[in-house]
Amino acid sequence: MLWLNFLHFYQPANIEFHHIREALDKSYWRLVRLLEEHPNLHFTMNVSGCLLERLDDEHETAWLERLKLLVKKGQIELTGSAAYHGFLPLLPEVEVLDQITTNAKILKKHFGKDFKPVGFFLPEMAYSPAVAKLVYQAGYRWIILDEISYDGDDRHLEAGRFYADAASGLKVIFRSRKFSNAYPPDKLLPLFKKIEASIVATKHDKKKETSEVSVVVTATDAELYGLRHEDPTGEMERISKLKSLKTQTISSYLSTVERKHILSVKLRPSSWESTLTEIKRNHPYQLWHDKDNKIQLDLWRLANLALSLKDEFKNDENFYWYRWHLYRGLASCTFWWASARDFSKLYGPYAWSPDDIDRGLGDLIRAVRSLSDIRSKKHKLLAEKYYLRIQERVWQTHWNKHWQKNV
Repeated sequence: MLWLNFLHFYQPANIEFHHIREALDKSYWRLVRLLEEHPNLHFTMNVSGCLLERLDDEHETAWLERLKLLVKKGQIELTGSAAYHGFLPLLPEVEVLDQITTNAKILKKHFGKDFKPVGFFLPEMAYSPAVAKLVYQAGYRWIILDEISYDGDDRHLEAGRFYADAASGLKVIFRSRKFSNAYPPDKLLPLFKKIEASIVATKHDKKKETSEVSVVVTATDAELYGLRHEDPTGEMERISKLKSLKTQTISSYLSTVERKHILSVKLRPSSWESTLTEIKRNHPYQLWHDKDNKIQLDLWRLANLALSLKDEFKNDENFYWYRWHLYRGLASCTFWWASARDFSKLYGPYAWSPDDIDRGLGDLIRAVRSLSDIRSKKHKLLAEKYYLRIQERVWQTHWNKHWQKNV
């Protein structure tokens, strides 16, 4: 059986470095060492541009150099993405393109001026036809999405098959939600063992045939492999030693697929957390933009206000700092932490954190405050109104509703 494993490495650009250090020690180093110890292991990865820059700023050169070597050997395929993990379907086109091109520049800085990924990771796997067209326009040729994005009606989605997005022309491969909304090795190890037993049985009885799934596609946060799930029995290490395990990078796998076998399909706006109910109600991004969540609505009001100032104040003497803060404030996690959803069953946290909301909120307001032009005063006053209202709602909601739930 072929396992196509996609790993997403990301930490917010404005997070304290000790959090990144913890992810390095518990997950990132583990995955790099695993690949070094098993040369036949191949993974596809997105390492967000903002994470690469933070590691570089903190002189974490050892991990970066080992990563580069694995990329050079072909064991790792890196994809493009949005540099600061913005929630692309809800951002203006110019901002989407800016984050895509900024990420590409960061990758060239670290992996060479000729480095050009073929695949692209949409933060939160948040798909919209408009964003997909921009990704294709930027030179990328495939994306990975959650299977819920497939608008196939009664047609069954074939595991591991490549499709083509009718809206953009991008090739698409779908992750299995069943195997990805868990710790994949826990789900896959019993399956591989069953396949190995079946192979042995087939050798003894030529009439028997294996009917197991031939390709499994998983896509998760890299932090799942150690930081969020400790894996005390070393299931990942055990699965890496199996003789029946075959792995490929996604582009390598795509190169084996004939063009005539790629079916053009319609995709629906969605994310890797979307539910069918949300999609049917035309709220595919509800986790980040819930019309009943007053905190999220005000966060988006402040974000859109800050974004609207870009052209008017592009010559401001503090424009660099305006952009610096805006990038960080627009990260999808600013809005995610205000959703108050419980992800404990998916090895995730209770998605409510006043401190994490405040971190993104602080950068959004600082983006507006940074502008020195006197004409920005009216915008500053409106921004402060949103800021104070959000702060009050966050802490009132925290003490009255969520306190101790996330302890």
